[in-house]
Amino acid sequence: MLEQTKRILSDLIAFPTVSADSNLEMIAYLASYLQDCGAEVEVLADDTGQKANLFATLGPKVDGGIVLSGHSDVVPVTDQEWRSDPFMLDERDGRLYGRGTCDMKGFIAAAIAMAPVFARRVSDRPVHFAFTYDEETGCAGAAHLVQALKQRDISPRLAIIGEPTEMRIIEGHKGCYEYSTHFQGLEGHGSAPDQGVNAVEYAVRFTSRLLELKTQLTTMAPPNSRFQPPWTTVNVGALHGGSVHNIIAPKAQVDWEMRPVQDSDASFVKKALHVFCQDELLPAMRRVFPQAQIETEVIGEVVGLTPEDSNEARRLLMQLTGANRADLVAFGTEAGLFQSLGMDVVVCGPGSIAQAHKADEFIALDQLAECLELLDKLSLKLG
Repeated sequence: MLEQTKRILSDLIAFPTVSADSNLEMIAYLASYLQDCGAEVEVLADDTGQKANLFATLGPKVDGGIVLSGHSDVVPVTDQEWRSDPFMLDERDGRLYGRGTCDMKGFIAAAIAMAPVFARRVSDRPVHFAFTYDEETGCAGAAHLVQALKQRDISPRLAIIGEPTEMRIIEGHKGCYEYSTHFQGLEGHGSAPDQGVNAVEYAVRFTSRLLELKTQLTTMAPPNSRFQPPWTTVNVGALHGGSVHNIIAPKAQVDWEMRPVQDSDASFVKKALHVFCQDELLPAMRRVFPQAQIETEVIGEVVGLTPEDSNEARRLLMQLTGANRADLVAFGTEAGLFQSLGMDVVVCGPGSIAQAHKADEFIALDQLAECLELLDKLSLKLG
């Protein structure tokens, strides 16, 4: 089974499914493979028709069962120095190199390789395969898929999100909310600052307020929070604006994110920034230029995975693997979206997040083998 998984992974890596580009060829490949295994397959295109989710089912058409989920998109390789072609699988020293090997086409390849086994063994509960688009840029594909499942009244009971965890069972992670705040001021000569509205200066004031909130959040960690760090974090990723030394910058943009440990923190930050812009920044800007604007664009608001006292998916994987604990992680996944449907969800997959998004991304062969062993045990459990 490992050799078959490697062959499938080689095919998947050859699809350059960077988030900015189409994933349709990879989805068609997966759909064909699953259909050959007897699965009922649905391909759900986005509004552009250039990207799609795949949802497929093996076994009886009843409620319940388990979802094996992964995202098809990968991050770019621009400006990275690779020892080999990032879109051609390269095996050396017990590792498989290529963009997406660990994040997260390795899990998808393993799940697909096991599909014929699931087809033979599952009897009373279905196994679903969910492969999404645009996880790396805000989880738009998973949000689309969740809405489609609601509309179709499809109610799986459990979900395994195969992000790279080195096969550790993960039961929780923070949310990931990403924004770009745009400032529209008034251009002018640098020698007459009172006759213009410098968008960069107001972007800096906005950023300073954001950093004040960042510090305040460190005092607001929930009691007994298991996250590291235990509070909601804020990060300013980029500030763009201006062109040359002597022109008042008419436009600026702040790219920022927060990772809430609780929904109330996200509401607190958004309200505080709204009040600051409406009561302080905009009045000052509009005294000079009435058309001045501050607008915040939502790039993505991905809910976290909330640890639950009772989690059947966690219990099942602990039983199958012999693990005696489940952990939390700092990185975000699509898991919270599946949890919002009422599923019990865990994140568990081959490879290390430390290799994700880097040049010479790889997955170790022993990690793939461990994943296949888990899926084999799962197929027997569902049989």
